[in-house]
Amino acid sequence: GYHADRWKNMLIPYSSPTKAYFDTSGRDPFCMYNYLLDITTWNKRIRRGFIKVKIMDYAGNTVESQMNSEASTFQQYKRVKILTGFYQDIEKIAKISLTFSTKTLIGPKHKLRILQMKLSSLNNPKR
Repeated sequence: GYHADRWKNMLIPYSSPTKAYFDTSGRDPFCMYNYLLDITTWNKRIRRGFIKVKIMDYAGNTVESQMNSEASTFQQYKRVKILTGFYQDIEKIAKISLTFSTKTLIGPKHKLRILQMKLSSLNNPKR
């Protein structure tokens, strides 16, 4: 990581494009544990919506991600990568559950059929 007042001086000299993420939580200790959700869906029709991820450890401790502010578009056999964050770190994941929402009050509810999914820790890439 970089100190908040020095990140530009550290990253701008590089000639390649640079992305910087500044996710913090509103609760003490203010850190976020970031994961990359890599998902491939099986639906024949395009689905647009939001995914909330819930992970549980073997002791039953559960943590839920915050829902992204921007909807993702899911097409058949196309991979979608979503950055998601948690307020607490779960070291040994026993169970992962996903909730798909379109955030609409009117209209039919659609399912998102998942063909393949991978959840990778960005804070601890060896997991």
